[in-house]
Amino acid sequence: MDKYVSADTIWVLIGAFLVFSMQPGFAMVETGFTRAKNAANIVMKNVMDMCLGSIVFWVIGFGLMFGTDIGGFIGAPDFFVKGDYGASYPSTAFFIFQTMFCATAATIVSGAMAERTNFLVYCIYSLIISAVVYPISGHWIWGGGWLAQLGFHDFAGSTAVHMVGGVASLIGAKMIGARIGKYNADGTVNAIPGHSIPLGALGVFLLWFGWFGFNGASTVCATGDDALVSMGAIFITTNMAAAAAATATMIYTWVRYGKPDVSMTLNGVLAGLVAITAGCDMVSPAGALIIGLIAGVLVVASVEFFDQKLKIDDPVGAISVHGVCGAFGTIATGLFALDGGLFYGGGTEFLLKQILGVVTVAIYVGVVMTILFSVLDKIFGLRVSEAEEIKGLDMEEHGLLSSYADFMPTPLEAQTSVTTTYVAPAAAPVAKAVGAKKMSKVVIITSQTRFEALKVALDKLGITGMTVTKVLGYGIQKGSTEMYRGAEVAAHLLPKVKVEMIVSAIPVENVVNTAKQVLYTGKYGDGKIFIYDVEDVVKIRTGETGYDALQDYPIEEK
Repeated sequence: MDKYVSADTIWVLIGAFLVFSMQPGFAMVETGFTRAKNAANIVMKNVMDMCLGSIVFWVIGFGLMFGTDIGGFIGAPDFFVKGDYGASYPSTAFFIFQTMFCATAATIVSGAMAERTNFLVYCIYSLIISAVVYPISGHWIWGGGWLAQLGFHDFAGSTAVHMVGGVASLIGAKMIGARIGKYNADGTVNAIPGHSIPLGALGVFLLWFGWFGFNGASTVCATGDDALVSMGAIFITTNMAAAAAATATMIYTWVRYGKPDVSMTLNGVLAGLVAITAGCDMVSPAGALIIGLIAGVLVVASVEFFDQKLKIDDPVGAISVHGVCGAFGTIATGLFALDGGLFYGGGTEFLLKQILGVVTVAIYVGVVMTILFSVLDKIFGLRVSEAEEIKGLDMEEHGLLSSYADFMPTPLEAQTSVTTTYVAPAAAPVAKAVGAKKMSKVVIITSQTRFEALKVALDKLGITGMTVTKVLGYGIQKGSTEMYRGAEVAAHLLPKVKVEMIVSAIPVENVVNTAKQVLYTGKYGDGKIFIYDVEDVVKIRTGETGYDALQDYPIEEK
């Protein structure tokens, strides 16, 4: 008779690659919620979390977590995983499944310390988290340690994975300090928006998808009616909590900020997922709904608290999503568990065990990470230099000018222009003005959202060429205040578009009037028009000068 059950083995392996999909999810969330100049650095850190974590967890971490219990506090080292840890599945399947969890715990820290962390230091502390920090507290909970013996319950890792990463994030973000420009001298907050909400949303959906493996496959069993019923129930509670949390976040930010906050709502999804992870196997769909609703409000309050009150800069909200909601979800299990929960007649015993587990793990991780970050800061320096941070870590840490190549955003240091030429139809060429000598340069600076309408109008007027540059306008623009994650976006540097053209045959007045008609809204930010005299123009291809140099016709094929 075979030792292993095919269904169980396959289910554990499916769970492993579902959890693996969470790694690109974290990468996209963190990339989207940070600035473009650090995108490659974020991606690189997430890649190395997986790579370094996989190696050291195999070498030492897995044994410390699941090896023979030593005094309830640590597992016996089992270098290179030579022991038998299987049940109805082989040890290899269980090992790769747990490796994915380890990588998740390590990568949470990346987002909270994004945009200013020394890459070498990041690799070192990520390695140590995977090798020692996570496995030891994981042994207490999942490896037969003292919390497991006590009856503490964390089914899939609200505390074991997420709170560990969240507490490490809190210590790291506090010690490294805020990003340049995040806080004013008077303590007021400047929001620093991420460069791509769509990337952040993609990451959230990837995480949501992978979470079904994170929670569902933690049954490590797919045989028998009880296991199958449990799997289905876990899928329902997992999804319910995420949906409820996102809904609560949307409504709460809508009421609080006047408009529903997109990035916060995305964080709400993750808050619900993190919160339900501990008790997804023990609560009802109704319980999951309530846990999700609370988590959705809690994550907003927590982000605001750390960001605005404690002045701890966490670009992606990792402390709140994983640390705070991880702790909440674990404690909430003691309230909503159908078997033993306070609200179901179980008394306070189970609840107190849950609280004890949360507190002790938080203290352990807080102390260890404080020591670790202090040592690394002393030896290497946690933070990059001010100049490196301003230029962006993509360039300074990896020699990459931009993660987006031809779609490169325009940094302050080196704005680049893109010239777009609109050729008039051959049947109706622009007429040459006899004897026209005067040439004028017209510069229009306006909102990026109005460029397309302006381009069409100028094209109809007969303008055949223009130079378009994305710029940042400096000044005080009044009007509606832009909010991001509960804080005002600094209104001194605003994205604009600068349109430049040289005109001669077409009267300047016509260009100005056309631009005014198209751009006018009566609100701040409509823009400005500048007019200059031009002495001469030279067309490089033909050598033509003056008026003739301004004419654009299709190049004849020879």
